[in-house]
Amino acid sequence: MPIKRASQKAESDHVFGLRRRLRKMLRAGLYARVSTIDQQTLAMQSRAMREYAARRGWTIAMQVREVNSGAAKREAREKLLEAARRREIDLVLVWRLDRWGRSVTDLLATLQELEDLGVGFVSLTEALDLTTPAGRAMAGLLAIFAEFEREILRERTRAGLAHARENGQRLGRPMTAGLQAAEIRKLHRAGVAKAEIARRLQIGRTSVRRILAQPISG
Repeated sequence: MPIKRASQKAESDHVFGLRRRLRKMLRAGLYARVSTIDQQTLAMQSRAMREYAARRGWTIAMQVREVNSGAAKREAREKLLEAARRREIDLVLVWRLDRWGRSVTDLLATLQELEDLGVGFVSLTEALDLTTPAGRAMAGLLAIFAEFEREILRERTRAGLAHARENGQRLGRPMTAGLQAAEIRKLHRAGVAKAEIARRLQIGRTSVRRILAQPISG
């Protein structure tokens, strides 16, 4: 009985008895951002990222640019995150970490969201590639830095409150006029003018007049 030969296609689909895994063309979303006084680097960032994506064999599915200050709301970045949530991109490529994150805490939060979505993140300047084990280890260090940043902010807040108390400043939200009704009537009986009562208690004159015009219950 003649032996049937395997087809040429079957041979090309297998390597050493194992089925060849077809390589997926990753879809990259590129994000470039500059401040309003540094717009000349925008084209440089975009060009470098496109060249890098080409070397890695990625398809550029989306490219956004942003011109604003570091603390401003980043609408273009949000569009890229929305694309990630819709599974329209497989990874995000940025020029540098500070182009993407407003702070270490913000950076870590967005990286965690991308990881939960199964979307990779690559920063070109820092050679940070969260699609690799080494890159994911670096993300763990970022978590440590984020906690360090939060602790610094908490310490500054505590120091500011202590300084305010030492200088006799009233902390917390001011009392409403209704809660200060007894004090208002007390000052009025003592002969303090309505305008002065409003100034001392840091409330409006209209509120003082309204409370004094109300009958005392009970």
